[in-house]
Amino acid sequence: MARDVMADIKNEIAANKVIIYMKGTPSFPMCGFSARTVEVLRAAGKPFAHVNILEDPEKREAIKVFSKWPTLPQVYIAGEFVGGCDVVEELAASGELGQLLSQAFAESTGASAGS
Repeated sequence: MARDVMADIKNEIAANKVIIYMKGTPSFPMCGFSARTVEVLRAAGKPFAHVNILEDPEKREAIKVFSKWPTLPQVYIAGEFVGGCDVVEELAASGELGQLLSQAFAESTGASAGS
Protein backbone atom coordinates (compact mmCIF):
# COMPACT_ATOMS: atom_id res chain seq x y z
CA MET A 1 0.00 0.00 0.00
CA ALA A 2 1.34 3.42 -0.98
CA ARG A 3 2.26 5.88 1.69
CA ASP A 4 0.01 8.97 1.94
CA VAL A 5 2.50 11.69 2.86
CA MET A 6 -0.11 14.45 2.71
CA ALA A 7 -2.25 12.58 5.24
CA ASP A 8 0.83 12.16 7.46
CA ILE A 9 1.44 15.91 7.35
CA LYS A 10 -2.21 16.71 8.12
CA ASN A 11 -2.12 14.33 11.08
CA GLU A 12 1.12 15.81 12.43
CA ILE A 13 -0.23 19.34 12.22
CA ALA A 14 -3.54 18.35 13.83
CA ALA A 15 -1.81 16.48 16.65
CA ASN A 16 0.49 19.35 17.69
CA LYS A 17 -0.40 22.87 18.80
CA VAL A 18 2.92 24.07 17.40
CA ILE A 19 5.05 22.17 14.92
CA ILE A 20 8.06 23.14 12.87
CA TYR A 21 9.17 21.35 9.72
CA MET A 22 12.88 21.99 9.71
CA LYS A 23 16.28 20.85 8.60
CA GLY A 24 17.73 18.97 11.56
CA THR A 25 16.42 18.96 15.10
CA PRO A 26 15.93 21.75 17.65
CA SER A 27 19.07 20.60 19.47
CA PHE A 28 21.04 20.23 16.23
CA PRO A 29 19.61 22.43 13.46
CA MET A 30 21.17 21.84 10.06
CA CYS A 31 20.59 25.32 8.60
CA GLY A 32 20.73 28.87 9.89
CA PHE A 33 17.07 29.59 9.20
CA SER A 34 15.94 26.53 11.14
CA ALA A 35 18.25 27.50 14.01
CA ARG A 36 16.89 31.06 14.13
CA THR A 37 13.28 29.86 14.04
CA VAL A 38 13.91 27.40 16.88
CA GLU A 39 15.48 30.22 18.92
CA VAL A 40 12.38 32.36 18.42
CA LEU A 41 10.03 29.53 19.37
CA ARG A 42 12.09 28.68 22.45
CA ALA A 43 12.11 32.33 23.50
CA ALA A 44 8.31 32.33 23.24
CA GLY A 45 8.28 29.72 26.01
CA LYS A 46 5.77 27.23 24.61
CA PRO A 47 6.50 23.62 23.69
CA PHE A 48 6.68 22.67 20.05
CA ALA A 49 7.07 19.54 18.00
CA HIS A 50 9.42 19.19 15.09
CA VAL A 51 9.86 17.13 11.96
CA ASN A 52 13.35 16.73 10.57
CA ILE A 53 12.65 16.81 6.85
CA LEU A 54 16.20 15.78 6.06
CA GLU A 55 15.27 12.30 7.23
CA ASP A 56 12.33 12.09 4.82
CA PRO A 57 12.94 13.42 1.28
CA GLU A 58 9.38 12.60 0.22
CA LYS A 59 7.94 14.67 3.08
CA ARG A 60 10.46 17.44 2.37
CA GLU A 61 8.89 17.97 -1.04
CA ALA A 62 5.32 17.28 0.08
CA ILE A 63 5.32 19.94 2.81
CA LYS A 64 6.13 22.58 0.19
CA VAL A 65 3.13 21.50 -1.88
CA PHE A 66 0.94 21.22 1.22
CA SER A 67 1.62 24.80 2.32
CA LYS A 68 2.24 26.28 -1.13
CA TRP A 69 5.37 27.74 0.47
CA PRO A 70 8.66 26.92 -1.26
CA THR A 71 11.12 27.15 1.60
CA LEU A 72 11.90 25.62 4.97
CA PRO A 73 11.52 25.86 7.88
CA GLN A 74 7.74 26.05 8.12
CA VAL A 75 5.83 26.70 11.32
CA TYR A 76 2.22 25.74 12.02
CA ILE A 77 0.29 26.98 15.05
CA ALA A 78 -3.13 25.61 15.95
CA GLY A 79 -3.39 23.88 12.60
CA GLU A 80 -2.61 26.99 10.56
CA PHE A 81 0.46 27.68 8.48
CA VAL A 82 2.22 30.71 9.94
CA GLY A 83 5.32 31.02 7.77
CA GLY A 84 9.03 30.56 7.72
CA CYS A 85 11.92 32.09 9.61
CA ASP A 86 11.45 35.70 8.57
CA VAL A 87 7.71 35.68 9.20
CA VAL A 88 8.09 34.05 12.61
CA GLU A 89 10.77 36.59 13.57
CA GLU A 90 8.52 39.46 12.47
CA LEU A 91 5.57 38.06 14.41
CA ALA A 92 7.75 37.71 17.50
CA ALA A 93 9.01 41.28 17.19
CA SER A 94 5.48 42.64 16.86
CA GLY A 95 4.10 40.53 19.71
CA GLU A 96 1.72 38.64 17.43
CA LEU A 97 3.55 35.34 17.88
CA GLY A 98 2.91 35.44 21.61
CA GLN A 99 -0.77 36.10 20.96
CA LEU A 100 -1.04 33.21 18.50
CA LEU A 101 0.67 30.86 20.95
CA SER A 102 -1.46 32.02 23.87
CA GLN A 103 -4.61 31.43 21.84
CA ALA A 104 -3.43 28.00 20.70
CA PHE A 105 -2.69 26.84 24.21
CA ALA A 106 -5.76 28.50 25.77
CA GLU A 107 -8.05 26.76 23.27
CA SER A 108 -6.71 23.36 24.25
CA THR A 109 -7.20 23.89 27.99
CA GLY A 110 -10.61 25.51 27.72
CA ALA A 111 -9.28 28.45 29.74
CA SER A 112 -10.84 30.97 27.38
CA ALA A 113 -14.32 29.43 27.54
CA GLY A 114 -15.47 31.68 30.36
CA SER A 115 -14.66 29.18 33.06
